[in-house]
Amino acid sequence: MQDYEESVSFLGTWGSFQKRVFFLLCLTIIPSGYNLLSVIFLLATPQHHCSIPHHSNLSQDWIQASIQEQQVAGRLERSSCSRYQLDLVPSLDLVRNLSSPEVLLSNLTQEGCKDGWTYSTEHYQSTVVSEFNLVCSDQWKQPLTSLVYFLGGLSGCFISGQISDRFGRKPVLFGAIIAMSIFSSALAFAPSWPVFIALFFMLGLGQLTCYIAVFVLGSEILMGPIRVLFSSLCMPWAYLLGVMMLPVTAYLVRSWRHLSLAMAVPGLACIPLWWLIPESPRWLVSCGRIQEAEFLLRSAALENRVEAPHVIFLSANVEKVTSEKSPGFLDLLRTANIRRMTLILWFIWFSINMSYFGLSFNTSGLNGNPFLNYFLLTAVELPAYAANWLALRSLPRRLSYISFTLLGALALLVIQITLNSQPTVTLILVLVGKFGIVAGIGVLYMYTGELSPTVIRNTAMSTCAMFSRVGSSVSPYLLQLAVYYQFLPWIVVGSLSLLSVVFCVFLPETFRQPLPDTIQQMAVPQRFRWPWASTPPPKEDGKTTEDPPTALEIICTTRL
Repeated sequence: MQDYEESVSFLGTWGSFQKRVFFLLCLTIIPSGYNLLSVIFLLATPQHHCSIPHHSNLSQDWIQASIQEQQVAGRLERSSCSRYQLDLVPSLDLVRNLSSPEVLLSNLTQEGCKDGWTYSTEHYQSTVVSEFNLVCSDQWKQPLTSLVYFLGGLSGCFISGQISDRFGRKPVLFGAIIAMSIFSSALAFAPSWPVFIALFFMLGLGQLTCYIAVFVLGSEILMGPIRVLFSSLCMPWAYLLGVMMLPVTAYLVRSWRHLSLAMAVPGLACIPLWWLIPESPRWLVSCGRIQEAEFLLRSAALENRVEAPHVIFLSANVEKVTSEKSPGFLDLLRTANIRRMTLILWFIWFSINMSYFGLSFNTSGLNGNPFLNYFLLTAVELPAYAANWLALRSLPRRLSYISFTLLGALALLVIQITLNSQPTVTLILVLVGKFGIVAGIGVLYMYTGELSPTVIRNTAMSTCAMFSRVGSSVSPYLLQLAVYYQFLPWIVVGSLSLLSVVFCVFLPETFRQPLPDTIQQMAVPQRFRWPWASTPPPKEDGKTTEDPPTALEIICTTRL
């Protein structure tokens, strides 16, 4: 397994087989991007106010108009959760006496919206919020619905990772696509809010599972610079194509039920690709299914018009692989070095995804058309992934992540200076912040995949994505911190991003290193040495390094 890439080098890196897999995997990622932030449009909150009964007479209409005048003048508080009502039954004499604002104000009382709410249809014909009245006393259901969606993604990552490492990448990928199509369609027929969140949970379960499965499958089938091109540029761009299709669809389809049905279409279109996308031969070899892997590779050789060797994998290596016990989730925490690296990765994924989704949810607070704002803030990710690809081609992974994330974190922290006084500068900082965060996430996917061995790569990626969903689940509530201090959400998000940069320093470098296939081949995290330390730190086997590093020098990473 150590020489897997050398064993399959006869295929080349860019033949007909690789081109077909490359293109088709980019297509299968579109449904995941299309459903990513559906929560923004399905749960959009239109402008609303208390409904006025239709049986009101001219006197009541005049009174409501007078109340609105006083609200505009600042004498009455505006509220979408209550309305002002006269203490007295309106009559012609009373209306005449109320021509003075002082008399009007002295006869008003404030009460709840007994007759429901009237919602603006400027941008949305209907949303989940307007149909189920998730406002005022039920406003707490809005962030809870977002939380349930992201918890679905968290659960999907935890379950699908272990299923993928045991039963294959391909079944998990298409199972996630089918799940997204089924539950997205079912959302359109939800009769109540409890039914909606149950179906929304299942939709979230498939969304992130699909992304992780495509990433792992492409990383294991493709090799060399083509793998970097796929993972850091073309797959994210295809994903963004799906993301940018959503606001266009939401603009054309203003009803949330019709939008839910439209969200199922990309997944249904991808189902026939089952017969065109192969299983990962690298995973097959790691499971000891050598005959299936060789059959797949020989078929790929015919497609590429190259001749396969008589023996692709040596029997000695095969016996070594098949004799090893199949690793599981607990192996990520079994030894000190691997446990340290796993915990660092979990924290980094948590913090940077909280930053990303915090920025995405905050687009609703920007001025202008919500569909255009969302489209533009998504389009910013295109140059971010291009910069990410260029960096991954020639720069170390750790340096690339630190540089991009530091740029985004600093932009988020500076926003508090310009938020109220410079709206144009604030928008530029938001775009720069998202550029840095997105580019950092792109590096992180590649970095985590290169740190994780084949036998447990999907499980490792899924657990990291699970913690990313913990961060995204918290992000809707993070914005509520503005109630206590206006800039607190930005400070928290920026500080977490900075802290992830500090933790990244301790990860080993993987630039131009072969992918590990077994846990024994994983690199170990780095440690700092203090001046008063007399002996080098022990390795996993209890031995010490031969040459102790100097004060505060980082111990170089070695392969176990």
